[in-house]
Order: sequence, then C-alpha cells, then structure tokens
Amino acid sequence: MPLTAQRFFDFCEKDAPKVEAVFILGDLFEYWVGDDAALHSPFQQEVKRALATLSTKVKTYYLHGNRDFLLGAHFLSKTGMTLMHDPTKVSIAGNEYVLCHGDSLCTADIGYQVFRSWVRKSWIQSLFLKMPLHWRRAIANRLRSNSGMQYRRDKQTAPQGAQDKTDVTLAACSEILKNQSGNLLIHGHTHRPAHHQESLLDQEWQRWVLSDWDLDHPESLQPRASALLINQNGVRYTDLIKAG
Repeated sequence: MPLTAQRFFDFCEKDAPKVEAVFILGDLFEYWVGDDAALHSPFQQEVKRALATLSTKVKTYYLHGNRDFLLGAHFLSKTGMTLMHDPTKVSIAGNEYVLCHGDSLCTADIGYQVFRSWVRKSWIQSLFLKMPLHWRRAIANRLRSNSGMQYRRDKQTAPQGAQDKTDVTLAACSEILKNQSGNLLIHGHTHRPAHHQESLLDQEWQRWVLSDWDLDHPESLQPRASALLINQNGVRYTDLIKAG
C-alpha cells in the first residue's frame, strides 16, 4: 500500500513532531510474526527508521493491536518507542483518557475472544516464535484470509438490524472504564471513526474511535487517514489526507 505508507512517513516527518507526544494504538502492521522477520523486510526497516527518528523529537508510545501483538522488545528498543499496557489511562491537557486497541471490547464476537485469549498466552507465543519464519508467515496469511472470509460470511447472514458482532459492546466499554476509573475512552480496531456519547445504567462516558489508514483503494471507495489531536481545546479529528 504505497500511498498509505508514504502518508505515514510524511506524518512522522512533518505532522507528529509538532506535538508533545504520539500514541499509536496498535495494528501499525498488517501482521507481525516476530522481530526477527523485520530484519528481512526492507519496508519494516523503513518504518523502524521513521519511528526511531520520530522518537528523538517527541515521546512516542505504542500499544499492541490484534495484528501485531507479537511486536517485541527488540523492535521497540530500536525505534525508541515506549510500550503501553492495554488498557492504559493517560493524562493529556488536564483530562484523563483511557487508551486501548479495541479488540477486547468486541465481546459479542465470542469466537474471536476465545482465539484472542489463546494467542495472548506466553507459552503459545513462545512456541510460535520458535517455528521457521516461512511457517509463521504462512500461518499469518492463512489467518488473515480466514478472518476476511468469516467477516464477509457474518455480514451476509446477520439478521437485519442486529448488532454487528465485530463492533464494541456497551457492557465492555462500561467495564473497562469502571476498572480504569475513567469516562473518556479512545480506541481503534473497528474502523468506525466517530465520537460517541454513551451510557449504561447510571454510567456515562465519551468514546472516540480511530480510523484505519487506507489511501490505496480505487477512487470509487473512500480513502481515509486521520488521527486525533488532543490539547487544551479538547479532542478533534484531523484529516491527514487533506493535510497531506
């Protein structure tokens, strides 16, 4: 995805150094099968250099996504990024925001949550990382293909008006905010960028969803790349396509 990649490199060079800190909430890569694999990927090496340069200018934080949760200490050390736990509460411009990737909030997708619980086990990850690199890549590609087919199948068979099980649930948002003692939530994963005012029982909160970045679709589809800018004036979306 050359246009998307170039916009990210431009973002690291031109846009991101203007702020005090940058938070990347996972899924920076389509998949990650081990830090050793990055040594054989010119593209991932280019991303590493861009992030390493950015980290010398502003504090840069990283949070694992469902596609790149195996991104490890070696790559992080080379980029200078600081790893955050999922979720993490941070203070920005006088307010406290709960940051997470978002896949843990999709609790209606029971099959995915079972899969997630297994692949996040350290012994499973250790076994996977000991496999030959070409095996790991083949498994990752198969999982991506199966995920895409399952998503299309669910779209076709879901009853009209039913909640999309790949979206977050109010109950999951409520629980994570209670546990973090917060009422401002930011996440990605679902690719449904929007600002929500939500409530459940006596609990109220605001939720912001990050967009995916995709500038390489045909013109008939909507390309997009945005970020959230948070300062003393609050939270706003910045359209990085127009900015570019």
